[in-house]
Amino acid sequence: MWKKAQKWETSWWGNCINTYGEEYKQLLYAEKMGLKTFHDDKSPFNIDMKGKSVLDIGGGPVSLLLKCYNVIGTVADPLPVPQWVKDRYKLANINFVSCKGENVDKLKESFDEVWIYNVLQHTEDPKKIINNALKMGKILRLFEWVDIGTNEGHPHNLTKEKLDEWLGGEGIKEYLNGKNTCTGNCYYGIFTLKGDGRP
Repeated sequence: MWKKAQKWETSWWGNCINTYGEEYKQLLYAEKMGLKTFHDDKSPFNIDMKGKSVLDIGGGPVSLLLKCYNVIGTVADPLPVPQWVKDRYKLANINFVSCKGENVDKLKESFDEVWIYNVLQHTEDPKKIINNALKMGKILRLFEWVDIGTNEGHPHNLTKEKLDEWLGGEGIKEYLNGKNTCTGNCYYGIFTLKGDGRP
């Protein structure tokens, strides 16, 4: 089922050239995950990570790390992205690792932060990915869509109850009505091994 979902996801991204729609939604995800943007006279969509190391699980071809300053970034994603996407990450000093979220623990690194946004419904074992994230980072910033059902590209139906259980904390569930073209129930929070989930 996961391999079929990956084929769907690869087809959805296509050549990765026009990704503005997804990046526009990511700005909302970033806000909900407690990330603050600033204007650098060129773009209002910059994030200063103040030298922190960040693992973005499932960041795909346009990770939020591409909008970050002062970051030691790694993107882990199994998506077969075009070479120019890998070159872009390299130019931005972001490490792109072709790796499933279920296997990121094999990186044998620790990070100040781990980010997961709009990813878990696409995966093979979302609970394992959360376990990995909580062990590998001091904090986990998370945004996911919930109660959307399943389809060919989304083999998991996430719920607040499941996510609270896996995270060992309590996240925020909110209905979004069209902001940044996002509509539906979402779940977000900032988590540690101790739980909490509040941004």
